Amino acid sequence: MSEAFENLAAAAGAGIDAGELVGQLGLDAEPAERGRPRVVAVMIASADGRAAVGGRAGGLGGPADREVLRELRTSADAILVGPATLIEERYSTLLDADHRERRSAAGLPPEPIAVTVSRRLNPQLAQLELFSQPGQRIVVYTESNDVIEASGAELTITRSKPGALSLAGCLEDLYANHGVRTLLSEGGPVLLGALVSELLVDDFIFTVSPMLVAGSARTLLGGRAFEPPLGLELRQLWRSDSFLFLHYTRRR
Repeated sequence: MSEAFENLAAAAGAGIDAGELVGQLGLDAEPAERGRPRVVAVMIASADGRAAVGGRAGGLGGPADREVLRELRTSADAILVGPATLIEERYSTLLDADHRERRSAAGLPPEPIAVTVSRRLNPQLAQLELFSQPGQRIVVYTESNDVIEASGAELTITRSKPGALSLAGCLEDLYANHGVRTLLSEGGPVLLGALVSELLVDDFIFTVSPMLVAGSARTLLGGRAFEPPLGLELRQLWRSDSFLFLHYTRRR
């Protein structure tokens, strides 16, 4: 076995806890591009490439994966989630009490900002438990003039003219007006596909779930095929239980 394969096998063979994994990512580094946050896309798929079980990504996860996600949220200034994913996955609270305490001890707000881009402003968003959490900050970008209200959260709606809303513009606004330096993008496939196609993702954290799903469940990215395909570079590889966690960056 070559030295490169030996090193990779050693890294994959050693179990690692979530805090150590996220600490090695160096998410507190300066954004790759000035004027917008560092964007970290986190996604999970089965070993055969499916991104959902029974219509939800949550069915693929386990304790190890959920702890990594919580640690990533603990380190991030904000999370970005598509409106359909927010509704399908029934987002409520983002962190446990101990993670909120750690953020506060580090001088951060107890919860990261929850961000979504909903061009037509889906009214179901306001029914989510997330929108009723006191102290939770939520930023919604839309082209709609419709009104939704939060029952407990602190809601900011930023409106653009029809056809003028762009993901790059949303990131610039988060950086300039909300102090977001690290943004964790949690999907869904359409939003992630759009971010990747516009070269707005700096880091990719892939979780390979020890499951085979088959069927016609969705894959990680939606939208048109990339031509040419986007090249990635593997930076780090970890294992916890039977889950694999892979850190890629965009090949420049």
